[in-house]
Order: sequence, then structure tokens, then C-alpha cells
Amino acid sequence: MNRDLYLAIDLGTGGTRAALVDGTGHILAFSHQEHEQIVPRYGWSEQRPMDWWQGTVQNIRDVVAGVADAASRVAAICACGQMHGSVLIDADGNLTRDTALLWNDKRTAPLADAFAAEHDPTAYLPLTANAATAAWPAFKLLWIAENDPEAYRRADTLLTPKDYIGFQLTGETAWDWTEASMSFLMDARTRDWSDELFAMTGLRRDLFPPIRSPYDILAPLSQAAATEIGLSPGIPVLVGGGDYPVALLGSGVCEPGMGSDVTGTSSIITVLHDTPVIDAEVSNVTTIQGDWGSLTMSDAGGDAVRWARRAFHQNKLSYEDIAAAAAEAASGAEGLLFLPYLSGERGGDHPNSRAQFFGLTAAHGMPELHRAVLEGVAFSVRQKLDLLQGTGGRPEQIIASGGGAKSDLWLRIKASMYDTPYLVPKELECGIIGAACMMATAVGAADDLKSAVRHMVRFDTEVQPIRAWRDRYNRMMPIYNRLYDAAQEFYDDLDKLAE
Repeated sequence: MNRDLYLAIDLGTGGTRAALVDGTGHILAFSHQEHEQIVPRYGWSEQRPMDWWQGTVQNIRDVVAGVADAASRVAAICACGQMHGSVLIDADGNLTRDTALLWNDKRTAPLADAFAAEHDPTAYLPLTANAATAAWPAFKLLWIAENDPEAYRRADTLLTPKDYIGFQLTGETAWDWTEASMSFLMDARTRDWSDELFAMTGLRRDLFPPIRSPYDILAPLSQAAATEIGLSPGIPVLVGGGDYPVALLGSGVCEPGMGSDVTGTSSIITVLHDTPVIDAEVSNVTTIQGDWGSLTMSDAGGDAVRWARRAFHQNKLSYEDIAAAAAEAASGAEGLLFLPYLSGERGGDHPNSRAQFFGLTAAHGMPELHRAVLEGVAFSVRQKLDLLQGTGGRPEQIIASGGGAKSDLWLRIKASMYDTPYLVPKELECGIIGAACMMATAVGAADDLKSAVRHMVRFDTEVQPIRAWRDRYNRMMPIYNRLYDAAQEFYDDLDKLAE
């Protein structure tokens, strides 16, 4: 029997997913299992690694049962997963803590703040390519060392979530360079663990396995795991990668000069470069193929549209109705500007920023209000996109995914705002497709990652900038920037009104 299927695992915060993908990038079977997020206190966020494994086992059994002869056709297995989670195991492979701190756990913020206060950024930013934040595994491990010293003492290895799945499948441990690049412990210049950063943080170097390529073969599927998931032993299991960089690959963003826009509740903008952009307001991740994605996250995104739907219409209109109303307004919304900071800003000096409409007149109606909301999010992203460009120019193209990729008007606004064509992948399970591209490369079915992407990623829509819209946005952008700067002095005063 020809081994022509790829088994992809995507371990998310909300649940585990698995899929069987054929050699052309079509998903033949898909399964999803939700798992619980544990919040012992405000700002804390944990999950049980054993829940991840149990969900993965069930997902694999489901998809294998859904495709004829699948058990004998699987060519490789690859997992991607939620990044930055911290899983400790002992020398026998047993968990030293039943739960793992997740990427969105904020209890480590004081440790990150203390590190930032004690160290000059010029001393560590060239090494880490990332500012000190609560998300990074280094600070999660510091918290465990201080607050659960017995678990820290008994630990033999620190793993990320997808690496725990890899360990369950093979009995072998590794980190890959996508996860390591955002650990706050990898030297961005050498792509190896940094003795200097271990010295600065005081963490144990012996807890960290070697850093490997995400599309290396970690080990063959073990007999024990094969029995549990219903496959034969010996199938190659890849090292795997973080869910975001794997999804970048699976969306077609695979070489410098390309950009990504993932708009859901928030907006994540990424531009690929040969080297990281060293700036305290920019995060950098090593991509699957080994170059760098410079990214920034904004809380302004689909949440602004949801707010407008609730505030203006008590949720009685559909999103399609709202988009149709916004399309009635001219580009620039007749000079109406919207600062979209309804939930403040992520990072920077003004997390307490506020949203506002500016330029409102009696001539404006609901179409202009809705269009200004869509354009306001795009203006806020353009500010950050300019920072992400580093020494290069605008991306040659931006690939859109997430819920925002479904809005034709919003795509046209963004393409014109950034003067950059937008593409939308046909398959929006980009993590699954990215993992399949990695497996095709690892087993020799594709010459390299870019060849695999060309063969397996297809695009549904291409949106070109509209010249007249672009010209208007170029005239409005300086006004937006001045308004943004002028508003900063009022935010602390507004906070005091609530006291």
C-alpha cells in the first residue's frame, strides 16, 4: 500500500485537532476535541498535558477511521501547537506538575518586569530579539522555580505543548527553533541556547534538549504509542513547530518580502526578513524555513466590528448587513476617523488608550460610522506595519487569514491602505496544511518547503489596491498619527475620573 497520507496534529488553546491530508494539500478527514482551560486565579491560565494527549489519541483514532485503509497509508506524523506553554517531566517521563502554565498566563509579569528593570535592553535584545514579557517560557520557569521548587528540582526536561505530544509519540525530546526563538533563552545570532541568557536568568541549562529543525524527523512512532492510536510503529514523527509559524507556512507565507495578516478578535501582523528587527516593540520568531518573522499584535481587530454591531444595533443586524452599510460610504468615510483602542493597546507606553471618533459632523450617518471603524483598524495596523518593515520596504504581498479574511470590503480597504496586494488561502486550516508541507519535505515527496507550499497551498482570492482609496488614505494617515499622539495626554486623566 502506498503511504500517501500525512497525519497533522494541531494543539490549540481551545482544543486539539487532527487531520489526514493528501499529497495535494486536501484535508480528507478532520477531528476536534475541546479541552478545559483552568483559571485558579485572575490572570492565571493552565491546562493539563494529559488532556492534550487524550484528545490527540481520540482525534487520531477518529480520522484514521474516516479514511479507507488510512492506518497503512500514513507516511509521517507532525504536530504544531500553542506556543510558550511550559511542561516539566522527570527522568522517567512523568509530569512533575499536573498542569502547565500557558502562553496567556500573566502571573509571570512581575518577573519579566523585574528582569527588564535590572538589565539594559541593549545587553539582551540582540541576543533574544524579543523584549522581556510574561509570555516567554524563561519567566514561566522562573515562577515555577520560586513557587513550586519541588517540581523544579525533580524535573529532567522542559517541553513545550507540541513537544510533549512528540514525546508521547516517540519517547524522545527536543525543542525546535520556532519555539526556542521565543523562549527568551536562544541566541538569535547562532540559533542555539545562550549561556549568557541562562546566566542572566539563573535558570538550569540541563532542562533544555537540543534545538532542532522543525521538519527534522524526531524519531519513529513507538510501539506503545502506535498501539494506543491505532497505527503501526516506525512511522516517522517530525520535531514539529509552534502553531503560528507553522500556520504562516501553511498560508503560503514562506520567504522574505511576504507578509501575513491574521485578523480575528485582534490583529497579528507579520513581515518576513532574513534577520530579526531589533526593536523593543517588535517580537521576532524564527520561521519553519529558518528566516525571521517580525510581528506585532494589536487588540484592535474584529472586536471593534463586534462592538459597533452591539453598540449601534443591539446585535440585531448581521455582520453582512453591517458590511453592506459600510460599503455605501466613500473611502475615508467623508473625513471621519476612528481610533480603535476599545480595549487599550497591547504593549507600548499607553495600555490605557481609549477609542474615539474624530471629525464627526451632521452629514455623517451609519454607513460612515461603520466604514470608519473598518478603516480605523487598518490605520492602527499601518502604524505597526511601518515599524515591522525594518530596513526593507513594504511586503510584496500580504496573505490574510482568520475571520477578517472573509470580509471583501475590509480586504480592499487594507490592500489600499498598505498599497499591497492581499491573497486569501482556499484552505483556512493553515496549521494543518503547514504541517503537511513539512512532512512532504521530510519524507522526500517535495524537494524543499517552498516546493511543498507551491504544490499544497492554493489561493481563493486576490485583492489589489484601489488607487483612489490609496491616495486618500495616504493623505489621512498623517492626521491619524497626529491625533494618536495628541490623545495620549488625556488617558491618565480619564483613568482618574473612574477612581
